[in-house]
Amino acid sequence: MLICDTHCDTLYALAERPGGETDITPERLGKGGVNLQTLAMFTGGRPDIGSIRDLFSRMYAVWDSLKANGWDQALDPKEAEEGRTKYMLSVEGCDLMGYSAEVLDHWEWMGVRMAALTWNHPNALATPHCVDATQGLSAYGRESVKRMISKKIAVDVSHLNERGFWDVLECGAVPLASHSCARALCSHTRNLRDEQFRALFEAGGYVGVNFYPHFLSDTGKANLSSIIRHLEHMLDLGGEDQIGFGSDFDGIEVKPEGLNGPEDLPALIALAEEAFGRKIAEKIAGRNLIDYYGRL
Repeated sequence: MLICDTHCDTLYALAERPGGETDITPERLGKGGVNLQTLAMFTGGRPDIGSIRDLFSRMYAVWDSLKANGWDQALDPKEAEEGRTKYMLSVEGCDLMGYSAEVLDHWEWMGVRMAALTWNHPNALATPHCVDATQGLSAYGRESVKRMISKKIAVDVSHLNERGFWDVLECGAVPLASHSCARALCSHTRNLRDEQFRALFEAGGYVGVNFYPHFLSDTGKANLSSIIRHLEHMLDLGGEDQIGFGSDFDGIEVKPEGLNGPEDLPALIALAEEAFGRKIAEKIAGRNLIDYYGRL
């Protein structure tokens, strides 16, 4: 069984706190049997181009150091294989593209395979969920989405507002929500509505369920069963072949009970197998993500 995760903030954590403890380490991933871990390069809401570039440079320096110490980069999820862990790069917040369209070419060269248009602040492309629900993509944002489509870089709609979500679909993208949950089960605006899930699944897209308790439950408390409930809800909406894990490890300050890190993923997968059967559990664990990239 292949296990894949579409989001963590480990590069940011190590850039900001060199030598600090992290949720994501080769040892913890190995204990959890994780075969593909996506590492986000996070903009962090920096106020100007200089500080954003500095942060990206520091995160990429961390990545260079990790590669020198044996972290194996995957340029495509289909490179995942049992018995070892590989790492794939993503971007969280396309702020740098607002200053130069050629940034996307550099990201492609770096091996970035997915990019979230926004984080929690507006940029030249789009508006996030927490600012305004009705402001769509800018004209430049639409152009950028189409360039991402041409390069087969997945358009990540996590953090994006509702109007922007629909604009992404109108641009012809096969979008991904790398770390999002269901608003029908938790009312946070970061979560997607049922009609968004249906449209995303119909378009061939993918959702990685976020493990953050405040996105899993209105009480802010969660456990393994809370994640199963969100997966079950997405299954009911047609997501059998299009859902998986988007942990947000190293980006969340609290975690569900029983899921302290990737080493605990086997317990979650066992619960998924009990709830949905082995075939669906294997799809959720990793196969769906690999198949998704074949549709880009």
